[in-house]
Amino acid sequence: MTRALEVESHDTATSSTMASRTDEPLDQIFSFRELARVDEALTLSSRETGLRFTLYVGDLGTPTRARAEELHAHSGGITAEGVLIAVSPGQRVVEVVTGSAAARRLPDRACALAVLSMTTAFAGGDLVGGIINGLRQLSDQAGRPTHR
Repeated sequence: MTRALEVESHDTATSSTMASRTDEPLDQIFSFRELARVDEALTLSSRETGLRFTLYVGDLGTPTRARAEELHAHSGGITAEGVLIAVSPGQRVVEVVTGSAAARRLPDRACALAVLSMTTAFAGGDLVGGIINGLRQLSDQAGRPTHR
């Protein structure tokens, strides 16, 4: 773990199956309605938890974990409070990267369960539903922010 990343490593990579539509170019994977649903889920998750949820869908290269951590580090804002969900349909990989503050509220087990839920939906051909369900699970686990 590097100081600049402030990342707690969650080994959530998986090789579960993804829908065949993931072979399409990325700009054709989501319809406008699907993008709106994902955007709403990201906004609600961030608002409810006080954490900053971001989503990356695309090729992560190799090694996938290192690329996901790099994306998290460059996602803007306070990375310690950030949660990146990186989905690489073509590689059949999902990575969840949490900043140091977010990791205290989202333990490895919670991230792994969310990834399992997502990959189950992906295997059934529901990329958007899987992402939204994963966000809900992570939001429920993180709970509301505590104010001191």
